[in-house]
Amino acid sequence: MPYRVKIALDHSRPSAARADALCVFATESPVRVYSVDGLSPDLVLAIKRAARDGCAKDGKVTSIDTLAKIRATRIVIAGLGKKSKINADTLRNAAGRAAQKAQSLEAHKIAITVPRGISFSDAETAAQLVEGARLALYKFDRSAKAETPSVSSIGILHHTPAVAAAVKSAATIADSVVFARDLANMPPNECTPETLARTARTLGRNVSCRIMAKSELARRGFGGIIAVGSASYNEPRLIVTEYKGAPRSKRPVLLVGKAVTFDTGGISLKPGERMDEMKFDKCGGCAVLGIMRAVSRLGIRDNVVGIVPAVENMPGGGAYRPGDIVKLYSKKTAEILNTDAEGRLILADALSYGETTYRPRAIIDMATLTGACIVALGASTAGLVSTSDRLAESLESASAKTAERVWRLPIDDDYMAMIDSKIADMKNMGIGRTAGTITAAAFLRNAVSGTPWAHIDIAGPAWTQTGTVERSYNPGGATGFGVRLVTNFLAG
Repeated sequence: MPYRVKIALDHSRPSAARADALCVFATESPVRVYSVDGLSPDLVLAIKRAARDGCAKDGKVTSIDTLAKIRATRIVIAGLGKKSKINADTLRNAAGRAAQKAQSLEAHKIAITVPRGISFSDAETAAQLVEGARLALYKFDRSAKAETPSVSSIGILHHTPAVAAAVKSAATIADSVVFARDLANMPPNECTPETLARTARTLGRNVSCRIMAKSELARRGFGGIIAVGSASYNEPRLIVTEYKGAPRSKRPVLLVGKAVTFDTGGISLKPGERMDEMKFDKCGGCAVLGIMRAVSRLGIRDNVVGIVPAVENMPGGGAYRPGDIVKLYSKKTAEILNTDAEGRLILADALSYGETTYRPRAIIDMATLTGACIVALGASTAGLVSTSDRLAESLESASAKTAERVWRLPIDDDYMAMIDSKIADMKNMGIGRTAGTITAAAFLRNAVSGTPWAHIDIAGPAWTQTGTVERSYNPGGATGFGVRLVTNFLAG
């Protein structure tokens, strides 16, 4: 069963909070401790002494015994560093470290104070604390000796209506990130295209779901999805979800997420080293399902369509081959040079279908598409390619708020020419290793007619790997990257 943590407002003063651990925050230069009203002078002095001893530095955390002077048995002090340098991610990271420290102390209930006067509103601060604490406690473990983490509830010590609304929203988003992480972390023997399809039916009462099976996909001309999934015992599915939070006259935002539940590379077989990580090739699709879950529970006043092409890319007698020419849903043809460049084929089908069926006002796709993106930007930043400056800027603004970092890359006719084929409309690989992320995006651009479109290559930040920047709230495995980013974008 997934690990659940209850998040709620606590109207108590810090001294009266019903918790095993009380989490407070401190800044350095000069040292200041926040929201410790009601604590005895000697406890405040002990907290300040710990802060002066170094725990006020960004990323540091320690704890002291309360000596039974308040309800909590331990006080956890988390450092925010210099006040002038605090940003939203500082708060998120510090709250995560505080929650992890409390858990190491075997606390069952923790109470978190909201530091006031640090350049953010109380509501904004509380939201970051909730996200950081909840996500830092995440753990995926299928071992026989797996233990249930101790922390069962997080109380946010504040009681204004604005903070209450922010805490509720942040908790919903964090739970949706956890939902996406759980799906992405599932091993390939447990998570097949059909598994994802069944899960999509559980997103919420106000999310409709339609599943297309292999026979329908073949009949309707989804040539890319059929080609990639042709050799697997686990047949492909196209998952189509709809959320209607606005009048029907408002054209929806279309989200498309790649879900290759396991990617061997097909006939162009991948090396064995780290192939186990290819269970994460479904992270884009898992993020889209997490976003649909979030928008439905938040009641966002917009119409959103989420489409997930789900396949397993395997070698075998029925596999598609290098040299094949595949007719896509758009009726365009693709020359196959490498069967490990499969994500763009299934995404192209889903993009074309989504655009023609729903006439969206904007399209965003997310995919663990290219290793070249990790080479270019590292493991903690996603590549962004877009045909619309306005759409790209909105996503960049959401990225700044959520710290799910994106970096925009160019795309123009010169890059489009790099996938020209002499025997088909295009080829599924560019020219050698040159501009691999952009040429993959160029293939997808061919699937979109005129709708403002953004492609987010999440190959780096979708899971923690070599070179990932350490964040307490990304403790290991799938990160759920994109759920917070796109939900923030949709919330406007």
